[in-house]
Amino acid sequence: MADLAGAAKAVRPTGSFAPLRQPVFAVLWTATVLGNIGSFMRDVASSWLVTDLSASPTAVALIQTAATLPIFLLAIPAGVLSDILDRRRFLIFVQLVLAAVSGTLLVLSHTGALTVEYLIALTFVGGIGAALMGPTWQSIVPELVPRADLKNAVALNSLGINIARSIGPAAGGLILASFGAAVTYGADVLSYAFVIAALLWWKRPAAVDSGLSENFLGAFRAGLRYTRASRELHRVLLRAAVFFLFASSVWALLPLVARQMLGGTAGFYGVLLGAVGAGAIAGALVMPRLRARLDADGLVLLASVITAAVMAALVFAPPKWLAVLLLLLLGLGWIIALTTLNGVAQSILPNWVRGRGLAVYLTVFNGAMAAGSLGWGLVAQEVGVPYTLVAGAVGLVIVALLFHRARLPTGESDLQASNHWPEPLVAEPIAHDRGPVMVQVEYRIRKEDRPAFLDAMKRLSLERRRDGAYAWGVTEHTGDPERVMEWFLVESWAEHLRQHHRVSLADADLQNEAVRFHMGPGKPEVHHFLSI
Repeated sequence: MADLAGAAKAVRPTGSFAPLRQPVFAVLWTATVLGNIGSFMRDVASSWLVTDLSASPTAVALIQTAATLPIFLLAIPAGVLSDILDRRRFLIFVQLVLAAVSGTLLVLSHTGALTVEYLIALTFVGGIGAALMGPTWQSIVPELVPRADLKNAVALNSLGINIARSIGPAAGGLILASFGAAVTYGADVLSYAFVIAALLWWKRPAAVDSGLSENFLGAFRAGLRYTRASRELHRVLLRAAVFFLFASSVWALLPLVARQMLGGTAGFYGVLLGAVGAGAIAGALVMPRLRARLDADGLVLLASVITAAVMAALVFAPPKWLAVLLLLLLGLGWIIALTTLNGVAQSILPNWVRGRGLAVYLTVFNGAMAAGSLGWGLVAQEVGVPYTLVAGAVGLVIVALLFHRARLPTGESDLQASNHWPEPLVAEPIAHDRGPVMVQVEYRIRKEDRPAFLDAMKRLSLERRRDGAYAWGVTEHTGDPERVMEWFLVESWAEHLRQHHRVSLADADLQNEAVRFHMGPGKPEVHHFLSI
């Protein structure tokens, strides 16, 4: 992702709120907070209305499923679109779609025509909008602030979401209880007007055409190739899946906990969700101290224990004041897990594939939430809400302990582009869409060095595949066993040129591990072959 022109300046000391000195970031951040407040108000109204329309736990859980399933299905295509379309125009389009959803809910609720089926269907369309918007919002942050402020800007985005989480549900519950669902949905429509106005005000610089821009299918394949070959990303996805699959039970059943077990109203349900947001804000403030004492694995284990303890405590239908305190703890555990897993995912993804990699993470996150919500709703319908919460709590602790051994990556590798590959020699210009391309790298390896060399090549093969190769191998010369050839296939000449710019400094270190076994004069010879 491209930074603004000033982003490459020398790093200077910055404060947590330094990004707000950038006018564009400040305006868009404020508009996003308002937009998220409106979205949380809409979600509160929908979650509560479905309990009026149906007493079935499955119907209640389906609202959560309808909101998260589209993100599971569309996060990866959305990540691709965020890389190949004008992000500002794309975001405006998505905001218009979301405003139309809330406007339709307003009309249906005002006329009394809203049904469970309409509510689930419109929630699903809203989920589609959220799926398209998520990766794009994350992708524009480096365009809005200098590089020195980037980490603080990402932290402010998380803070903004939790500010909205602490205000939106409570405000939505109060408006719903005082004025009805139509007014609540109307407030959400108004929030989108602020976001659209801010995006129209932002004059985003036109992107420079490098001649190597990706089309949708090519970018989609490149993202999937990277995901398949990244063992570090696999561990993050596994840990996220097992946590959110079990933790989703409390979110899916919270409306029923508030109404049936605690005897609360819509306003009280909003207060509970607001408490989660307030707990998350508190968690964001104490996270630096927690990181100083615990590594990423310890933080995820802590989040699992806190979340499970809250779920177990809710089983006893505590007094309302105590339930609010428990939801504060839930917000703390939730933000610890979210920021830890998301932060690790971002730290292991290079810039060129970050949007698509994060989209895969969002797919797993929302897929686990959607499947978990539906599954726990079905369980609750058979055995009741209290027993389901107990099962979710026990399961969460068990999987947290079992998967604690699948250590999360440290994210300390230098992923800046190395740009150390020389431009390939060509006799005449080559069309970018021509391919496939075979790249051969010829080494001379001593017999006694062969095992160590092949071990280094095994690690290097994953890097080749992450950066664009769809096939890879190592061969030896039949007449000269010390002559070893590494080869890999790339789908087009343009993709190979992109591969040149994708190699990171950490990848360069992997390549140097293999090259140090080469005993020939100079560097290993590189050859390029095109299909004819």
